Amino acid sequence: MSTKVIFLLSIALGGLIVVPIASAQSSDTPLTEFGHPDLQGVYTYRTITPLNRPRELEHLETLTPEQAVEWEEFELRRQNRDLIIDSVGGAGYPPGVISYNNFWYERGENTVADRRTSLIYDPPNGRLPPLNEMGRKRAQVRAENRRLSIGPEGRTLADRCLMSGGAGPPIVPGAYNNNIQIVQTEDHIMILSEMIHRARIIRFDDEHQTKVLKWDGDAIARFEGDTLVIKTQHFYYHDNGRGASEKMVLEERIRRIGANTLEYDFTIEDPLSWDQPWSAKFPLRQIEDPVYEYACHEGNHGMVGILAGWRRYESMGMNGNGTPKDDD
Repeated sequence: MSTKVIFLLSIALGGLIVVPIASAQSSDTPLTEFGHPDLQGVYTYRTITPLNRPRELEHLETLTPEQAVEWEEFELRRQNRDLIIDSVGGAGYPPGVISYNNFWYERGENTVADRRTSLIYDPPNGRLPPLNEMGRKRAQVRAENRRLSIGPEGRTLADRCLMSGGAGPPIVPGAYNNNIQIVQTEDHIMILSEMIHRARIIRFDDEHQTKVLKWDGDAIARFEGDTLVIKTQHFYYHDNGRGASEKMVLEERIRRIGANTLEYDFTIEDPLSWDQPWSAKFPLRQIEDPVYEYACHEGNHGMVGILAGWRRYESMGMNGNGTPKDDD
């Protein structure tokens, strides 16, 4: 066989290998200098669509445009802290001191674009699965620790400025600071959350390199075509608001769905908490604003105030949260 024939054959075989890989990425997807889909920028994920489908909307998976407008107006009014009567409570707050006035909130004013009634799409009822027996027992221990508030370790990780349920992982829209910044290098991707200034530095890898438990878990990333896939496990979760354990495995998928919009989709599996996995998704919309410093740090004076208030109520013969003690 001549050298020319061998050369042409090698080009043809090379084309068979290269074409499927190249076709996995859209021609209009911007790339970084390293050849990866470019997801960089500052994004907001605020929305008034709740994580769990509200009971009053349990028969509706999506809203009509008219229903969406009505729902937005209803929720903005219901959650407006300036309209909550302190002695009555409301929007999840018991009677007593209501948190910041409404000026400080940035929960978003609109539903997600497809007008779903929940960010959770699996299970189909749009709600978190119930905790299994192991998950319920852990939840009882956490609740008792918070009730007693014997020391800083008895408070939530958010109280201690270590982690926030909204900042992730996974990211979930909350009342304010619903902003992240994504930065990519050849070997890593960084996701900086404005809430409690969490910076997740995630390496591109095929295997986890450690079993050490971490606050943010051990994360590795890869690209499947245009989609960034992040797998995180080995979480240190002795206190987690949604009930997850250290056995939780989180898969996050981020892909570009528009010039200025990404889709964020995550799935959680945790046999020590739920008997089935659950998934949620929502858009990340690019913004021009920077990510600002969130002035919250472990050991700040707020923790001293929380614990001092608890001890004072106890000295008055009440529970630490100001409620009357049971007669028994």
